[in-house]
Amino acid sequence: MSEVTFLVEACPETGGFVARWDDPRGGGITTQGETLAELHAMVTDAVKGYFESAKQPQRVRLHFAQDPVLALT
Repeated sequence: MSEVTFLVEACPETGGFVARWDDPRGGGITTQGETLAELHAMVTDAVKGYFESAKQPQRVRLHFAQDPVLALT
């Protein structure tokens, strides 16, 4: 598997983000982060822990259920 795609949704309880990937063979990964930077780190760590190093995907795609909006002040 060269790439996996996580579905990313806003978490209404924390104001952060939740990312989910369902393994087609069963199981999967769910992780969260308060910021996008924290989410990236958490997804990276979860993917490295889930896959054996020889079978680890080369890329992870984050698909946002809703496009993030940046507030400019």
